[in-house]
Amino acid sequence: MAKEIPVVCKALLDDPRHPRAIPLDTPAWFAWLDAPTTTRFAYAYYNHAAGYIDGFMTLRKEPRQRGGAYWVAYRRHGRRLRKGYLGRSANVTAAALAQVAARLRRDRMGQ
Repeated sequence: MAKEIPVVCKALLDDPRHPRAIPLDTPAWFAWLDAPTTTRFAYAYYNHAAGYIDGFMTLRKEPRQRGGAYWVAYRRHGRRLRKGYLGRSANVTAAALAQVAARLRRDRMGQ
């Protein structure tokens, strides 16, 4: 059975391991990001004009040689895998996620 990955949509984190959604940019959000058990989550591209989700990017916490862990976003389109760097957990804000999502989406569209 596959594990369910936590998903961020409309500035709320839905994690199957938590009973309630966690709002982004709150102390609970940053504590969740820093937890050793948190290694990845998905960010939904919500199309406000159409009213539905039309894609995802995956974020992974990757260890670095210099110590610490850094968050990196990945988005696949066809055979190409695009990557966006976010940095430490303190940098993973709603604004930063939206900015990286927009850049990866533009890259996908060839703009």
